[in-house]
Amino acid sequence: MLNRLEMLRIFCAAAEARNFKEAAQRLGVSPQAVTRAVKELESQVGELLFHRNTRQSHITTFGEALAAQAKSGIQGIDEIFRAGRAKQNQQEVEGVVRITAPEAVQWFLVPFLAQLNIQYPALRFDLRFSNQATNVIDEQIDVGIRIGFMRDSRYVARTVADAPFFIVGTPELIARVGVPASAQELADKPVTAAIDPNTGKPWPWFLAGDEQWHPRSPAVVTNDTRAELNAVLQGMGFGQIIGFHAIPYLRNGELVSVLDELSPAPWTVNIYRPQRGPVAARVRVVFDWLVEQFGNPEYFASCL
Repeated sequence: MLNRLEMLRIFCAAAEARNFKEAAQRLGVSPQAVTRAVKELESQVGELLFHRNTRQSHITTFGEALAAQAKSGIQGIDEIFRAGRAKQNQQEVEGVVRITAPEAVQWFLVPFLAQLNIQYPALRFDLRFSNQATNVIDEQIDVGIRIGFMRDSRYVARTVADAPFFIVGTPELIARVGVPASAQELADKPVTAAIDPNTGKPWPWFLAGDEQWHPRSPAVVTNDTRAELNAVLQGMGFGQIIGFHAIPYLRNGELVSVLDELSPAPWTVNIYRPQRGPVAARVRVVFDWLVEQFGNPEYFASCL
């Protein structure tokens, strides 16, 4: 039987997720474990927390109120243990932590690490940014960040956020060439493409329903996603840009999203480390901190 605190943690994750499967992925447990925890909590409180069928679940009014109360209580408990752990470990958390991450997250990662460095000034960081899949075990990396699915059992991984993709162009480009109404029309418009470092060929554009679209003769091809974003911002073509890069420019009007109906399901953002023990205190502190920061939807959204 789960203890009550763990039961409430699972329930809060289920309340914030779209379904039990997504909650399970975020927690690193099975969907069945989430279902059991919710049923056990429902039995203890004597109220239905979710309306469920074979396809989906919807939280009840009572469940929403309980989730808000539980989240506040859990945060208070976590703060107690976090403060005590910080005092105990501050002297022993030191040394180099080697981190690999895709270029798209560097504008978030570095500020997150700067905040942690204030608390642990003896920490040092070796940062390797690459869009190519990195074998953290062979390259002796301590913590990795990956966008997309993770199936390697050698890693301890936590799914912390979603990464949407947008097909975007500047208002000036749209005024010049028009808005594409379909992927077929897009083939006649100027577009950009990024090189997949694993194959040396342009990445396909990922579309809804697991479809892919291959730019035939892109106006700009580059192996740097920031250069691709810059080309799109200069009106050189439409591009499929990850939300970390696109959202700020969509908000200020420099970019316009088109063909939204073709947008793929968001990819997941995962924090992972090799599944080896014991884990050094410096690695555990950085891993837990990044899981917390990237998993904070309010703070993360405010940075976009």
